[in-house]
Amino acid sequence: MSSFPIDPARECIDIVTRGRRSGRDHRVEIWFGVIDGRICLLSGNGPRADWFRNAFHDENVRVIVDDQEFLGRAHEVTDPDERRRVGSVMRAKYPWEGDPSIGLTFDAWCDDVPALWISRVE
Repeated sequence: MSSFPIDPARECIDIVTRGRRSGRDHRVEIWFGVIDGRICLLSGNGPRADWFRNAFHDENVRVIVDDQEFLGRAHEVTDPDERRRVGSVMRAKYPWEGDPSIGLTFDAWCDDVPALWISRVE
């Protein structure tokens, strides 16, 4: 497995998923972390977020950073220890107040919402 050549201090990346109903590409800008060369993402809107559901329908995603594009394969973070690692990385990188408009606290975002790995595909 190859690592993504992305500066982990960068604020955001774009991911492109294939629409599970439309079949069209959907691009979203998102906060991310990097652990062991993999990208980790948190779904603040839970498992109903379109990008998250699309990644389950078709695990092949694209990661876009500036003018570079990388192919990746997405899968849910299911191991509890790995999920804690993801939460720790995101907690350290993105201290914020949560989002009261959707009832999301900072702690819930770090520790409870669904998380996704993206591994690079050559």
